[in-house]
Amino acid sequence: MDSLTGKKIHFIGIGGSGMSGLARIALSDGIEVSGSDAKDSSVLVALKALGAQVYSTHEAAHVAGADVVIYSTAISATNSEMAYAVERSIPILTRAQALALLMRGSRSIAVAGTHGKTTTSSMMTVALQACGVDPSFAIGGTLTASGSNAHRGTGDIFVAEADESDGSFVEYKPLAAIVTNIEHDHVDFFHTPEAVTEIFDRFAQTISPQGFLIYCADDVGSARLGKSSIPCSSISYGVSEGSDLRIDQIQLNPMGSQARVLWKGSAVGNLELQVPGHHNLLNAAACLAMGLSLELPVHQLLEGLHNFRGAGRRFELTATVHGIRIIDDYGHHPTEIRVTLEAARRYAGDGRVLVIFQPHRFSRTQAFLNEFAVALELADDVTLLEIYAASEKPIHGVTSSLIAGKMTKGSYIPNFAAAADRVIEMAQPGDVIFTLGAGDVNSLAPIIAEGLQRRFA
Repeated sequence: MDSLTGKKIHFIGIGGSGMSGLARIALSDGIEVSGSDAKDSSVLVALKALGAQVYSTHEAAHVAGADVVIYSTAISATNSEMAYAVERSIPILTRAQALALLMRGSRSIAVAGTHGKTTTSSMMTVALQACGVDPSFAIGGTLTASGSNAHRGTGDIFVAEADESDGSFVEYKPLAAIVTNIEHDHVDFFHTPEAVTEIFDRFAQTISPQGFLIYCADDVGSARLGKSSIPCSSISYGVSEGSDLRIDQIQLNPMGSQARVLWKGSAVGNLELQVPGHHNLLNAAACLAMGLSLELPVHQLLEGLHNFRGAGRRFELTATVHGIRIIDDYGHHPTEIRVTLEAARRYAGDGRVLVIFQPHRFSRTQAFLNEFAVALELADDVTLLEIYAASEKPIHGVTSSLIAGKMTKGSYIPNFAAAADRVIEMAQPGDVIFTLGAGDVNSLAPIIAEGLQRRFA
């Protein structure tokens, strides 16, 4: 990206979590930035404050003067700004290609996996910072500690969340990588589980021969990858016997968790987290395995992980009203929902877990109907909003009511206001309300908080 200093990059879809992070780093590198999105948002306001020229509409004129165009994969080929760039032969890069350029020259760490990428990337960043390293990072969510999803650090390490959803993470070619787990998802792009396995195989082949792959011994897909023929060293983590980084003596608490850590068979310390769930212990174990493989001090890594306060939209406490806690979570795959609600049961104590769930994409809903119903039954009550389409066209006959029909605790209420009212009237002190899903269900959290304040005034 050094060659772009003094030039201009235009981002199409700059408001997205991945794109906005790249824009932040480009601004830090002294590159002129402009960008457009379909609507205004707090992200656009923040980028404008940093010096970007931003627009809340897509118009061809916005691209004028750009030396390079970077676009989100959610952007259609018929987009007017894309068409302008193509007509004028302006170089065009995907988000993944641009991120790969930003990572060049760094000791790059790519964090991949079907679930847990954002949290693990965030944990890794905080753990490195605790070691006195100032890493660059580009994450698909906001670090609670810094309020940012990206940063150009002064150190030589770059942590990047590696999204597998469209297969583009094969562009990154990192020094090292974490693969938390491998499971079938993004069924609009990967029609079979084998297709997911194949793309992770390709990703592993791009890791530097001088580097290493950190894989989860407890996950079938990740373990298979770690034991396959790859060009780099492989290092395992988990509760499984024989893991290079093993955790045991596990305690799962309502507000956090802890475990003993063994590295290559020797106890090296105790891991104490302030975020709940067994899955987060595994995420932290991956970060420890990476940090120790980089020869960083274990006690500083543990201190950083202990101080980790979470990432935006990942079991995020948004409000407490009259003893009722409101949590927002991005979970949108049955496995993610299951582990989140398992942690929620401990978190709620004697209270109830009340969920408003918004399925994400018609294809995912259709593919995992039964699995969604089973996972959601872990809650005491579930209000199902209509499916958030993202960039998909509707599939005839596929609605959230199909999930509700397979549940004993599910109510299909597609209207946002009616769904919020239902939960507001139902909630009692001690209950925990979850807004759950990868769409815009999080917009209900402040509405529910205001409604509860009026109700209990």
